Amino acid sequence: MKYVKLGNSDLNVSRICMGCMGFGDAAKGQHNWTIDEEHSREIIKRGLDLGVNFYDTAIAYQGGTSEQFVGRALRDFAKREAVVVATKFLPRTPDEIENGISGQQHIENMINTSLANLGMDYVDLYIYHMWDWNTPIEDVMDGLNRIVKEGKARYIGISNCFAWQLAKANALAEKEGFAKFVSIQGHYNLIFREEEREMVPYCEEENIALTPYSALASGRLSRKPGESDTKRAVEDAYAKFKYDATADQDNVIISRVAELSEKRGVTMTELSLAWLLTKVTAPIVGATKLHHIEGAVKAVDIELKDSEIAYLEEPYVPHPLAGVMAQNKRTNAG
Repeated sequence: MKYVKLGNSDLNVSRICMGCMGFGDAAKGQHNWTIDEEHSREIIKRGLDLGVNFYDTAIAYQGGTSEQFVGRALRDFAKREAVVVATKFLPRTPDEIENGISGQQHIENMINTSLANLGMDYVDLYIYHMWDWNTPIEDVMDGLNRIVKEGKARYIGISNCFAWQLAKANALAEKEGFAKFVSIQGHYNLIFREEEREMVPYCEEENIALTPYSALASGRLSRKPGESDTKRAVEDAYAKFKYDATADQDNVIISRVAELSEKRGVTMTELSLAWLLTKVTAPIVGATKLHHIEGAVKAVDIELKDSEIAYLEEPYVPHPLAGVMAQNKRTNAG
């Protein structure tokens, strides 16, 4: 495994981050393809054995049970200071707004619940999961700064935002002396490269770490089109929402991944992640089977030639915004 600094932080993270959305009690979440605690522990243990020290979860994943599974496994298998734990918080609910719960108090409540779920005194990275149009960014940044000062989070990150939103938030933080975002967890992979327009160059300029989710496009970059669809591929309506509209365009690229991986003698997973590792700090790679994390770790040692990178990138065409980012609009404000 290779390690790198997470942006403008002191955190040394593995080049692969284990995404933990697939862990948790399916009965308590929106996904019925998540795995139970026994199998989650096996995968986390295997990740640790392979040198993965970076784990990403969220309070929203399966009603907090992902945090609980991750917390118990890491307490049993690793020293706290040897791992980098990230979790994410949700926007204020309509009931909270109606009852006068401020953005600052909401963040305090969220971190306290996550820490209880994890069984930890602090998280290394606390991530603003999605932009909250009903809460002033001043309140969000103040609330995050307070928990950093309290020692409940070492650093803060953001997910699902536009470059202008990240720039605005960090400019405010600099003006007020608040903690600044050190990472962005956006939607970025070989068949969805819209982050390259503004977010990637902005983060390069500001040394903000890119830790994208959907690194394998919900498995689409791991197999040939239509080949051995997984339970998630069949049942994950959200993933279909993100990718089905551009499937024909994307399949041209996926076919090139298959072709090149055969020539290189590696899996499609390894090749797709090797490409992404030339662009970002540490992709978030979900794992619900042991071979998922094993393949991800192998990608770290693959070096692609410039000609191979160009071959993979050449068929790409602009994509419409999808998923959470398609909903990140001011018109969502109540």
